[in-house]
Amino acid sequence: MNKFIFTLLVFSGFSLFAQEAVITGSVLDTNSSEPIPDVQVNLVNSIFSTATNAEGTFSFSQKNLPQGEQVLELSKPGYLTLRIPVTIQNTAPVTLESILMEVDLTEVEAQIGVISLSDDQLDEDDGTAYNVSGLLQASKDVFLNAASYDFSATFFRPRGYDSEDGKVLINGLEMNKLYNGRPQWSNWGGLNDVQRNQMFSMGTSANEFNFGHLAGTTNIIMRASQYRKGGRLSYATSNRSYRGRVMGSYNSGLLPSGWAYSVLLARRFGEEGYNDGSLYDANSFFASVEKKLNDAHSLNLTAFYTPNRRGKSSPNTQEVYDLKGTRYNAYWGEQDGEIRNSRIKEVEEPVIMLNHFWDISEKTQLNTNVGYQFGKTGNSRLGYDNAPNPDPTYYQKLPSFFLADPNGPNYGGAYQAYSEFVNDGQIDWQNIYETNIFYGGTSRYYLYEDRNDDKQLSANTILNSQITDHIDITASLNYRNLKSDNFANMIDLLGGNGYLDVDSFSLGDAAQNDLNNPNRVVGEDDMFKYHYELDASDYSGFAQAQFSYSKVDFYLAGKVGQTSYQRNGLYRNGNFPDNSFGESEKLDFTTYGGKAGATYKLTGRHAFEVNTAYFTDAPTLRNSFSNSRQNNATVNDLSLERDILNTEKNISVDGSYIFRSPIVKARLTGYYTLMQDATEISFYYLDGVYARGGTQNDGSDNAFVQEILTGIDKKNIGAELGIEAQITPTIKLKGAAAYGQNTYDNNPELYLTSDDFKSAYEYYGPSSLKDYKIAGGPQQAYQIGFEYRDPDFWWVGATTNYFNNAYIDISPITRTANFYTDPSDGMPFNDYDPAVARELLKQEKFDDYMLVNVVGGKSWKIKDYYVGFFATVNNILDKQYKTGGFEQGRNGNFRALRDDAQNDTPVFGSKYWYGYGTTYYLNLYVRF
Repeated sequence: MNKFIFTLLVFSGFSLFAQEAVITGSVLDTNSSEPIPDVQVNLVNSIFSTATNAEGTFSFSQKNLPQGEQVLELSKPGYLTLRIPVTIQNTAPVTLESILMEVDLTEVEAQIGVISLSDDQLDEDDGTAYNVSGLLQASKDVFLNAASYDFSATFFRPRGYDSEDGKVLINGLEMNKLYNGRPQWSNWGGLNDVQRNQMFSMGTSANEFNFGHLAGTTNIIMRASQYRKGGRLSYATSNRSYRGRVMGSYNSGLLPSGWAYSVLLARRFGEEGYNDGSLYDANSFFASVEKKLNDAHSLNLTAFYTPNRRGKSSPNTQEVYDLKGTRYNAYWGEQDGEIRNSRIKEVEEPVIMLNHFWDISEKTQLNTNVGYQFGKTGNSRLGYDNAPNPDPTYYQKLPSFFLADPNGPNYGGAYQAYSEFVNDGQIDWQNIYETNIFYGGTSRYYLYEDRNDDKQLSANTILNSQITDHIDITASLNYRNLKSDNFANMIDLLGGNGYLDVDSFSLGDAAQNDLNNPNRVVGEDDMFKYHYELDASDYSGFAQAQFSYSKVDFYLAGKVGQTSYQRNGLYRNGNFPDNSFGESEKLDFTTYGGKAGATYKLTGRHAFEVNTAYFTDAPTLRNSFSNSRQNNATVNDLSLERDILNTEKNISVDGSYIFRSPIVKARLTGYYTLMQDATEISFYYLDGVYARGGTQNDGSDNAFVQEILTGIDKKNIGAELGIEAQITPTIKLKGAAAYGQNTYDNNPELYLTSDDFKSAYEYYGPSSLKDYKIAGGPQQAYQIGFEYRDPDFWWVGATTNYFNNAYIDISPITRTANFYTDPSDGMPFNDYDPAVARELLKQEKFDDYMLVNVVGGKSWKIKDYYVGFFATVNNILDKQYKTGGFEQGRNGNFRALRDDAQNDTPVFGSKYWYGYGTTYYLNLYVRF
């Protein structure tokens, strides 16, 4: 160490003309001697920090750097942290050349393992709270690390935000879908080795790429020259989403010729994950090549393709879990001795990017990016016409249905249902084939997928410039254009002779799915049921100025944008002959926003930070058309008698106290967020639906409906704390806490649409949701833990995590006037009891629970190779807990819900998801 410090001092120089403290240096990899970009360089016990550029160099040039003997700390994930003593004088610049950093394999494996563990939460169709943990991988913040590594297993959402509330970029291009606003993580799943270079900005704080959003911004840098030279082979095994993963990657580093390349191949597989019948079949391919044209220009081409198939798991009532256990999955059955899942999500969407980097000057850079994404996403399911429901958990197949017989409990039927379900309880594929074959005509049962084939072009240009030593500006222009082809695709006729493409629940012309091609018999791989296109375009601009001074840093930023949507129907639906074929009206939304924030550095150890933002968003494409599969109708704000939707509004304020010393790091934050004028659409079957009788085509009182909520306001308020203490060189203690209250803040308007209605829609007025809790994981989470890192390159850690205040997702229709209105006369039920109603409508709160997780690893250096392993065991006490659930909407009025609740086991009880029990993950690797 003394020799290393002496070498650094030899390279130190002085300048007679310097008027301020200047520290410069370059950082190299010990093994390859390649420059290391994005190394964080901090002046210990102060708020001053910088980072190395693409050439591995850094510079401090502030006038108010602390004088005298100081310590520089250099850190980057995957490397051992360095601490270098320096002497700072305004008249004596310090130059540190060829600082060598060694690889810290334990840190690399911890990061890789965590990203792998998040794979089982990337399927957004599980129905549980949409996870934002992927946004947090790049953060070194103590609280966000806890949220990403440990809290995310329970679908905890920091500050109650959904994944659409955060921005995910790859090489500066936004990856959030225009359809639903969410990043589709499976599009880059399995690319762990090339996802380590990430830049994260928390919340609405300033960042170098775009305006951002409530949950923060992550930019994943997939640039060939930014990867450390070398290769890696690994094998992982787990009992979570997949059972095995093999991965190989190699990075050339920047070659003397100016070229750099990076490649990766990976495969993940498993006949079953933790839940029964949940297959996993995924491949991943990645390639990136870069050419440094000259000192100012560099061109990078990146492409990745990650085709994947995943078997889904069903939500179930508590009755089903009590009979079959928490791993039970209703979506599969055995066929010829093999597991066959009827609900498969299949994603094949290659991405190609071209990135140009232009160093206009030493202090000004322009980054221009173009990306093209195309391919398909399919979600399969069983269809059935004029045949019994094949779902083994269909309510008429469970004991509760027979015990709730209006004529008295049918114990014989209940016992038979119990025996059949407990002894089997899976999809009967053989019976399905036999039914189709014996019927001899078109298929009664069929397997199809809801398909969308997307083509999206994205482009942007990002300017970053240091105007003065104290002022940095960022500006960007962004464009995205989507053309989405949506249809039902026939996968398997299951032994039948074609399928008659009509709606078996309607009569006459209304039964035709396409009046332009009536009574069509379709075969496998044919389109049917519905077919339409969605076109979307989005333009936006963003500008930001950051100011840095000795005591105060602050920023100002603004954005403006234009978003347009249009539906083009390719089928003329029989239920909507005049509003289904051809182009819909074009929806245009103008968006804008501003944000500002500041950091006050009281001393080198104490700082205060505040961020504020107000901005608007266009509603997502999904929430702009009320029934896009069948007609061109747009969502209307009926409360204001508007023909189009409002933009959605976001108000956010957060304030933090930050403490940093050589031993302790801590952050305490309070936050307030108000999200206004949002829209949500749900699809389900509903019984007892009408406050005004006689509006349905067939005169019955049940229908498959689209439930539209408009003008939704939500309020998220709370605090979060993260603290860690390096009490010895090898032992670190850490803790985290989140206390939130996420609630509806108003009573939004509700209306229903359905092809079972005679009218265009049924308006139900306000839904009394104010002060109900927002569902989506626990709103309180607490952690204590420790980590031990031995000098001999092994380490172990453990955390204890406690979760509370998780709630079920409530049914809005039961909180409208329809709940207490008799559909026969439009008057309140004569037996309505407000006290009973309050109890029926009380939101279910899930039990609190505690999870204990253990993690550890070991690495060895054998000549020029690094060998090691990384392992975790989660929920080591095998605790059973609910991660989410929803009230069924079938009981739409007081009498139906009351009568069902009086049963020992409700027929239409709420449906739930359970978390994993004890799970493991083991990763073995060789690095060279």
